[in-house]
Amino acid sequence: MGDAEKGVVAAGHPLTAQAGARVLREGGNAVDAAVAAMLMSFVTEPLLTGLGAGGYMLVAGGGMRPTLLDFFVQAPSRSNDGTEAELHAIDVSFGDAAQKFHIGPASCGVYGTPAGVCEAVGRWGTVPLEHLAAPAARLARDGVVLNAGQAYVAKILADLLTSTPECAALWAPDGHILVEGEMLRNPELGDALTRLARDGAEPFYRGDIAREVRDWLLARGGSLSGEDLEGYRAVEREPVKMAYRGREILTNPPPSAGGTLLAYALALLDRGPAPPTLRGVVAAMTAAQSERTPEFVEGLDQPGFLERFLATRLGSTTHISVIDAEGRGCSVTTTNGEGSGVVVPGTGMHINNVMGEEDLNPLGFHLHPAGRRMPSMMAPSMVMREGEVELVLGSAGSNRIRSALLQMIVAVVDRDMPAREAVDSPRVHVEDGVIFAEPGIDIEGLDPELRVVRFGALNLFFGGVQAALRRGEILSGAGDPRRGGVAVTL
Repeated sequence: MGDAEKGVVAAGHPLTAQAGARVLREGGNAVDAAVAAMLMSFVTEPLLTGLGAGGYMLVAGGGMRPTLLDFFVQAPSRSNDGTEAELHAIDVSFGDAAQKFHIGPASCGVYGTPAGVCEAVGRWGTVPLEHLAAPAARLARDGVVLNAGQAYVAKILADLLTSTPECAALWAPDGHILVEGEMLRNPELGDALTRLARDGAEPFYRGDIAREVRDWLLARGGSLSGEDLEGYRAVEREPVKMAYRGREILTNPPPSAGGTLLAYALALLDRGPAPPTLRGVVAAMTAAQSERTPEFVEGLDQPGFLERFLATRLGSTTHISVIDAEGRGCSVTTTNGEGSGVVVPGTGMHINNVMGEEDLNPLGFHLHPAGRRMPSMMAPSMVMREGEVELVLGSAGSNRIRSALLQMIVAVVDRDMPAREAVDSPRVHVEDGVIFAEPGIDIEGLDPELRVVRFGALNLFFGGVQAALRRGEILSGAGDPRRGGVAVTL
């Protein structure tokens, strides 16, 4: 494939991308590389993802049937005796904006990443899981040096990281939150990764690790039960497929919310001229945001919702993007929320706080019935051109994911930008009557009713897009500087 015969990997940390690139270099496929990178991200980006997290993987191209693997967090059972712990609220500042997060045992949902890793390898992998996991397990035991991006996340999450003795032992072993250049060690996580590679997901859902997690949470007022873990499975879904500027967009289907809203915004733009104006992009964002009503959230879990929704209207997180030598694409987004602050001794697992995420619970907390997949904003996506993978992308960023991806697709498809320029371009986000804007965005001519919040620099508030791009025989990629992302092209 020309200048990049073996592929490209874009991810949120240099070591994450390098882990995937190593597997491609050794002859593995896009899914092998994505799994290796995902396992490494559990060590290098532990505030964004991990064995206690959940996510989605989209595969397509190179003869693979387009498939979305859903291993996102699932709602747990509710306590019947009134002893369930209260959510603990903390404020997190992004410098120019603030957001409230809720942590503690009551925020923990049923994790999915162990099941997702094993299901992906079993379906599409060509490399033994033990080989893919070994570098991550070794690094967890030896320790990883915090880079600037991870140190910044640790700084803004300081209250979370000191909320329990177990979490503080990892992140503040000397009485202060680890800073850039200091070493984070989690040997128990290394052991857990080795166990996953050797024994598969079974111990994490129906074995000794599951019992340790269950007992630890229940003793502290959490509601995640043994039955919740035993019943968890990774689920195959048909991706959303929609036309845009002569391409086909693949993204995350219901019950995830992000892919549906992204598809809606793109469909609105596709009605107008290319490239769209900023006013047009903002209008599409506003329209998508306005559809996130109670009826929308409740309807996501119903069969045929996407088709009905579009027909009537149109008449913390990390991401890895991979394209391999055969043109196969893999787009995988995972999140731990920000983490609950609950680290289960003996497992190395920091359990997610997805049940405490306001963005994922817009109608109120603890309203989802046990067993329901949470309505995530995550939207691993691909742009297909004449049946081949052109662009693999996804983003972190909570409620800003869909706006980051919308602007990325417009930049590449409508404006013909290379991956690096598209990822680096300033972004906007519209929500609740406020337009958030990075430097370089000219907001003249936009709705004067919108209140404006200007950021002083590119900021992780606006997501973390990781992109892999194929144009003809040339592969390229870009990691988002907002979250320390990098791309490795082979």
